[in-house]
Amino acid sequence: MILVDTDIIIWILRGNETFRDALKKMVIETKGDIFITPIQFAEIYAGIRPNEEKRIEKFFSSFNIISIDKDTGRLAGLFMKQYGKSHHVTLADALIAASSELNHFKLWTGNRKHYPMLEEGQFV
Repeated sequence: MILVDTDIIIWILRGNETFRDALKKMVIETKGDIFITPIQFAEIYAGIRPNEEKRIEKFFSSFNIISIDKDTGRLAGLFMKQYGKSHHVTLADALIAASSELNHFKLWTGNRKHYPMLEEGQFV
């Protein structure tokens, strides 16, 4: 199972064929076990234009959604405590990493440096 980071979503929405093809391949390989969190919704909606909303809603409807709960919040807080200052980890990235780890998903991101709390084998 795969959790898709916001940067990958942005590349796909911008029409990058390499990322779009990779997503199609992953959907087949995982039998649709591709996930996002409410964080990706928030980060994308923070920058959309009014005429993009329907297209983005349709795109997001193709993903499974991981809920963020107290365990996710606790682990994200611990990640922030350990890596926030030294690695400039944001709360959004800490929540995504915690979601990935707690659900035993691999994270697909182009920004591995944002996730010092994850090990090499935890990425796509």
